[in-house]
Amino acid sequence: MPGSGAALNQTPPPDAPAAVKHWRNGLMAAYLASGLILATLVSRLPTVRDGLGLDHAQVGLLLLGMSAGSFISVSFAGHLVMKFGASNVMRVGATVSGLGLLGVGSAASILHSTTLTALILFIQGLGSASWNVASNVQGAAMERALQRSIMPALHGFFSIGTVVGAGIGAGAAAIALPLGVHYALMGLLVIGIVLYSARYFGEDSSRSSTNSASNSKSLKDTWKEPQTVLLGVLVLGMALAEGAAGDWVALALADGYDTSEATGALGYATFVTAMTLTRLLSGDMILRRGRVFMIRVSAVFAFVGLLLFAFGGNLVLAFIALAIWGMGVALTFPLAMSAASDDPVHAAARVSVVSTIGYAAFLGGPPLLGLLAGAIGLLPALGCIAVLVVVAFALSNNAAGYRAKTAE
Repeated sequence: MPGSGAALNQTPPPDAPAAVKHWRNGLMAAYLASGLILATLVSRLPTVRDGLGLDHAQVGLLLLGMSAGSFISVSFAGHLVMKFGASNVMRVGATVSGLGLLGVGSAASILHSTTLTALILFIQGLGSASWNVASNVQGAAMERALQRSIMPALHGFFSIGTVVGAGIGAGAAAIALPLGVHYALMGLLVIGIVLYSARYFGEDSSRSSTNSASNSKSLKDTWKEPQTVLLGVLVLGMALAEGAAGDWVALALADGYDTSEATGALGYATFVTAMTLTRLLSGDMILRRGRVFMIRVSAVFAFVGLLLFAFGGNLVLAFIALAIWGMGVALTFPLAMSAASDDPVHAAARVSVVSTIGYAAFLGGPPLLGLLAGAIGLLPALGCIAVLVVVAFALSNNAAGYRAKTAE
């Protein structure tokens, strides 16, 4: 069951209805598409930077456009999910995000307009943040439908998407594929995957038969639960460590280690490959040792990987550090989502709250790191994230579960 931090098992029970199996497959495809669009964007970030003529600090400010849209989106994403259902929010969010990627490619590489690129990133942020919050709510419902923990597997498919997207990005950079063409093809592909997969999504408990006032009250009350908020803060620290890699590793290798854009993309591919394998292969360890232990071990790995990458000073060590770093950030987010969904009655609201707090790291982290990099350098700025990883380690007990406290 999700509450036990059980094994990573993406195979449904033999007697599971065919509709549930299709739901599982469709949701995994949607998670993969989410990884594809993120990796596509970040793997060609150096090309975006060069097309617009920006420095590190200006890239950070550019990403602030997407962050602003995402912050606005997550502030009401929970209400949208509870009113319209997670599957419908996923459809719309993925469509907006995919069209946004297409627009970024045109604005940066054809029009060379920083203002327009920032505006489109803002719109993309609106779509991607609501899409991700809704995906986690659907994932919690999927766990309850299958009666087993599959959240790490779902996030593993997100990671597979980032591996594939990073590999495509590296290849596109190596052959100098025009950014507009690359982004347009990938954006349309992502939209197609999600809209097709959504045909098989099941109904999640977020869309209640009760009135919207009751739903709003449930979400508001959930924000007052100390364990839920602290679980979100735990996720925030580790999510920043994950999101920073996505946004800055390619640039850090290209500039801090004086490598090519293709090498930078391969570095990010190394990170996401390590993260993916950890999510897909750690199920037995999660079952034996539990969520709290695994989150603590993850924090140690992330801490070591961050510092080694930031201060190792050697390209070979940097790639080793990226693997350690990727292993360290792999499990915390999906394990926290499982913890938030322990109690089916409150799962939708808790998953929304934890996702919203954790997502703040993906949103606010990149521009803040860009500004910090402008002052002290990109590699030292990445090393500073280790402080928040220590905070996440200290808060790991909040992932133990809710059952003892919610036996009502």
